[in-house]
Amino acid sequence: MAVNKVVYGGKVLIDLTGDTVTADKILSGFTTHDKSGASIEGTCDFDVNSGDATVAVAEMLTGKTAYARGTKLTGTMPNNGAVTGEISTKDGVYTVPQGYHDGSGTVKITKTEQDKLIPANIRDGVTILGVEGTMSGSEGVKAQSKTVTPSTVSQTVLPDDGYTHLSQVTVNAIPYVESDNSAGGKTVTIG
Repeated sequence: MAVNKVVYGGKVLIDLTGDTVTADKILSGFTTHDKSGASIEGTCDFDVNSGDATVAVAEMLTGKTAYARGTKLTGTMPNNGAVTGEISTKDGVYTVPQGYHDGSGTVKITKTEQDKLIPANIRDGVTILGVEGTMSGSEGVKAQSKTVTPSTVSQTVLPDDGYTHLSQVTVNAIPYVESDNSAGGKTVTIG
């Protein structure tokens, strides 16, 4: 016989008649008494009150589930694993994809660009990405010295084929000759 109320000396010591507890509200493995005084065993497998949880489905891996704020949530965050990327230009930017990364991914400069980063391609005294330059700037230089005579038309003076630049340009004086003329003056011949 179940007892749901105990009165002793006119005073109520225990009164279960107003209780509203049910088996589904008691954690599994625990027992108590219902309002009739009958023993009941809990069937609830909840182990936490998740009302204050802040997780969002985008923060959980796709297909993974959790409970928060009284609701079962299924994740939508992609599992990208080991993401790799390459940069091939000076202004190149690698955009990391949204989602989970396992920590073993890498981003690097492309092999073609790495192969260009050698000391002979970098000016002496300049270090780029840890590679110290040795190029003096005069490698492959073949200078030409040239002499030109002015004329009455515009001239462009350039190095001949096989030369990289002009080291010196000498401009000859404009020929100038004075001679006496029959009128008693001077005749000036320029050019």
